[in-house]
Amino acid sequence: MASVLIVDDAAFMRLTIKQVLEPEGYTIAGEAGNGIEAWQMYAQLRPDVVILDITMPDMNGLEALKRIKIMDENAKIIICSALGQHEMVAKAIEYGAQEFIVKPFQAARLLAAVKKVLSR
Repeated sequence: MASVLIVDDAAFMRLTIKQVLEPEGYTIAGEAGNGIEAWQMYAQLRPDVVILDITMPDMNGLEALKRIKIMDENAKIIICSALGQHEMVAKAIEYGAQEFIVKPFQAARLLAAVKKVLSR
């Protein structure tokens, strides 16, 4: 099954995403708490998909998204962020994110986004 890198500064959110994906057969390649870790882990692990928060310390998700896409233009990235960040979401799509999930999310929505991105 596909491997996933989960990136969010909130440990409970990483755990929630993991608890949705693992029972469906997805492998969690790694977990990162900020954009710097995400970028470095992507380089090492090359997961099939990245689920990426926008607002994080040290390096935000938009910068991590840009850097990952420079490294691998085919990287499959889903933004998972709170409502009220329309401008950042637009930028994320512009930078190459394929999907956007609003927190708090329904498990079915997360699974649908992952399946959709992986099918491209």
